[in-house]
Amino acid sequence: MIPQILASSLWTCCSTSWCGLRVICQAWRSLTSDPLFIKAHAAHHRQPLLLATFRDDEAHVHIMDLVGNVLKTIGIPVGHKVLCTHLDLVCVATNWNSCRVLNPATGAVYDLPESPAEEHMYHAHLCKPYTSFAFGRIASTGEYKVLRMFNLELPQLCEVFTVKGGTGQGHAHWRGKQSRQFFVEMQKANSGVVVNGVVYFLMDALYDAMIISGLGAGIHPDFIFSFDLETEEWREDIQGPISSSFVFDGDFDPQEYFSIWHQLCLAELKGYLVLVYHQRFCSTMDLWFLTDYETRAWVKEYSIQTESFIPVLEYDVKPLLVLDDGRILIWLGSTGLLLIYDPRTSSFAEVKMRHLAEVGMYTGSLLSLQNGDMV
Repeated sequence: MIPQILASSLWTCCSTSWCGLRVICQAWRSLTSDPLFIKAHAAHHRQPLLLATFRDDEAHVHIMDLVGNVLKTIGIPVGHKVLCTHLDLVCVATNWNSCRVLNPATGAVYDLPESPAEEHMYHAHLCKPYTSFAFGRIASTGEYKVLRMFNLELPQLCEVFTVKGGTGQGHAHWRGKQSRQFFVEMQKANSGVVVNGVVYFLMDALYDAMIISGLGAGIHPDFIFSFDLETEEWREDIQGPISSSFVFDGDFDPQEYFSIWHQLCLAELKGYLVLVYHQRFCSTMDLWFLTDYETRAWVKEYSIQTESFIPVLEYDVKPLLVLDDGRILIWLGSTGLLLIYDPRTSSFAEVKMRHLAEVGMYTGSLLSLQNGDMV
């Protein structure tokens, strides 16, 4: 009970102060390493933390606050990119089938096997696998799971790997799952978003091209597929709110319809799946929240004017987080800039830090970061 009481009364202390206390006094170090203290401190200290790589240093993942103070640095292999997640673990991967899970709190590193599931072992196109990954946590079990997709040809092979509790324990092999008849788009930077243990994907650009050629009737650019990591099954597809406004008559322009795909991305905000519709040449960005999966109910919660703040040629706009005061943290992938949008004043402010190559959110405790040495 004492660790909880102390954490409750002293939670306003900054992270650097706690670090100093741990160095100076063994008793304080023992207290602040207590799991009960860390849990209580985390409940009161909800400062957002970023999980990012810098463009001038993609060999390390940095956990830092919104001011740019680096709290921990983690070395990663060359060519690996950070998956955009909202977790207390880090997942980095490449397109050529290398993936690892890192635990910043303990320093544990777990390399996932590259060999395919037993039932996929003899597929010819796996001799040079081109892969993409998604990483999420199952709330009911505490398990972490990785979804792997092979994107070379149909059938697009799908596999799942379980990492229990982020320790590397659990199933030691990939498990093959049902394939889709369409390509799902995991290579697009803003697809493959995990919300409450479900991975959501945009349809692949290939099918937008089919619309132009007249072969893809009925397939829309805001069509969304989803895979449930808990049941390890594909769910029913979702129609987004954008294409429903199009009228298919004699004036319909397939090229304009195709261009929509390049203005869409998926994000997770406030625990909801969000479809981001960034109309670059109109300088607007609409955020549509999926409020009910069963009824397919979408609500446009934000309509943001982006002129003079987000360049017209910025193709990769990623909302990351809604802060407690209502401001929205937004990453611009093409420039590497981090912005904060304030809906109360309709204004943007740039977060002054080095340009970011990849970015996500870290939900672990500030105190737990002092454990484990990963650099």
